[in-house]
Amino acid sequence: MLDFESDDLDEEFPLGDGSTETEAVVICPYCGEPNDIGLDAGGGSVQDYVEDCQVCCRPWRVTVSYDDQGNADVSAAPLDD
Repeated sequence: MLDFESDDLDEEFPLGDGSTETEAVVICPYCGEPNDIGLDAGGGSVQDYVEDCQVCCRPWRVTVSYDDQGNADVSAAPLDD
């Protein structure tokens, strides 16, 4: 049996009803098309990373922040901002 250190994750996301958001739709800041993206709550309560548009392939900055109930606030901004 593997023993995982989960104390840090438990502090960021206390046990609740297990309804942490794992998907979101964001609008590309360049072409305006909606993009379905996967979310990884294991990456922390605040995340900032680069993802390419599924339509125009231009990169944009994704910002994700989770609240205590596992709800995600997701935004996309041009990479050059």
